Amino acid sequence: MPRLDANPIGFAHRGARTHAPENTLEAFRLAIRLGATGLESDVWLTSDGVAVLDHDGVVRQAMRKRLIKDVARRSLPSQMPTLEELYGDVGTAIPLSLDVKDPAAYTTVLAVARAAGDDTLSNLWLCDPEWRRLAEVRKQAANVNLVHSTRLKRIEGPERHAAELSQARITAINMHYSDWTGGLVALFHRFSLLTFGWDAQFPRMVKGLADMDIDAVYSDDVEMMMSLLGGSASM
Repeated sequence: MPRLDANPIGFAHRGARTHAPENTLEAFRLAIRLGATGLESDVWLTSDGVAVLDHDGVVRQAMRKRLIKDVARRSLPSQMPTLEELYGDVGTAIPLSLDVKDPAAYTTVLAVARAAGDDTLSNLWLCDPEWRRLAEVRKQAANVNLVHSTRLKRIEGPERHAAELSQARITAINMHYSDWTGGLVALFHRFSLLTFGWDAQFPRMVKGLADMDIDAVYSDDVEMMMSLLGGSASM
């Protein structure tokens, strides 16, 4: 399977977090202005069923911390965006990678994406460390992109795992940049799986992944990443 496009998708990890507060609309807008060809965040469900974007899933209120799942949307910080607000702000044309931290959020995330536009699911990449859970999500949406986020040490045989993901109609596998080799990229491509590399924070990491024909890269440093990846990803 060839690479997704002439250049890998450059996912801005939590937005342009090296220049703006992470996981804010400001950070996502800035990432696009800096040339990012994809955005990345984590999604959680509030107590009243709203999908919001935050990394840890914890909010500080007064002198204590509370889980987002136990807090209503109206009680969360105003700078914490909802998924609906993100789509309203940046549109649906740019690829969006979401780590679904709360399994209960899948139905809401899919509903918000569908309401945002007809092409939204094809530009949505849902990531989960449990690939069997992704296989169940596939039954809810035929055209959303599903990504197994894992580490090489957790895989019992790359070829067997590639076959399992392919049979389950998972779209891609996402591993730490240090786990990837050119041979592994070729192996997963052979099973029609796209290959993503995360935590590429320095030029040698981004360039190394690109030289392996990786399909997407995640980095905090958007300017550095895009200067090495170049171009724009078309979906």
